[in-house]
Amino acid sequence: MTDAADTSAESAGSPDFVGRLSPSRASDFMTCPLLYRFRTIDRLPEPASKAMAKGTLVHLVLERLFDAHHDERTLDHAHGLVAGAWDELADRPEYAEILPTLEVDDWLRSTQDLITRYFQMEDPRAVSPTHREAPVEFQVADDLVLRGLVDRIDVHPNGDTVIVDYKTGKAPSPQYEQKAMFQMRFYALVLWRTTGVLPMSLRLMYLADGQSLVDTPNADDLLATQRKVLALWEAIRSAHAKEDFRPRPSALCKWCNFAHLCPSHDGTPPPFPQPRT
Repeated sequence: MTDAADTSAESAGSPDFVGRLSPSRASDFMTCPLLYRFRTIDRLPEPASKAMAKGTLVHLVLERLFDAHHDERTLDHAHGLVAGAWDELADRPEYAEILPTLEVDDWLRSTQDLITRYFQMEDPRAVSPTHREAPVEFQVADDLVLRGLVDRIDVHPNGDTVIVDYKTGKAPSPQYEQKAMFQMRFYALVLWRTTGVLPMSLRLMYLADGQSLVDTPNADDLLATQRKVLALWEAIRSAHAKEDFRPRPSALCKWCNFAHLCPSHDGTPPPFPQPRT
């Protein structure tokens, strides 16, 4: 799943500025404030990665799978959707450079392997998603809108709501589980605030190893998430006012597309964007 924030450098200094924050961009700031700046304020281009392409491909297949009638949601049918999803991926300009570098047959087989594992984790014939690839949005403060794109929202016959997100990687180690679940509690908060419905369960499905992370939040948990998001936004606003988004070096730096611009790696960031006059 992908999502984005629309924090505009041109308008961020105005008193009526309303920012938009997604789980991905919130995670960026918590990981490294300078990474957040590069992606959200400078809006520097990033090349698509193989992981992004694989994630998009698998999400397309699983979304299309639920277009079929319950009885037709078989593994053979799902495998048959992979080639069409690849063709759709090939039409997307953001993947124009990376797809020609991939071995197509290997990619289609590895995608089918992930879909097979999904079927080992869940029987799609027993699932009735109410929403798929659902945009959610809630204005949590005068100057902040929370937004995102939820892979799947299920509403059971008894009214219980479950939020589901697919991941093509492996489940995180225990010390990183709460960081991974932040995204789901973020979505649960937005859904709760917009519909009044407290999700019964949040489920992250990791297709690379067949593991799931499940959370059953209560109202206090989601209120704590709201406080965390508001405190995070205050830190972002403060950094923006000071034009001071500092790097936070970590092991993740080796995968950063902007390391050549980072002071921690002897780089120089571009001038801070100024409001248009």
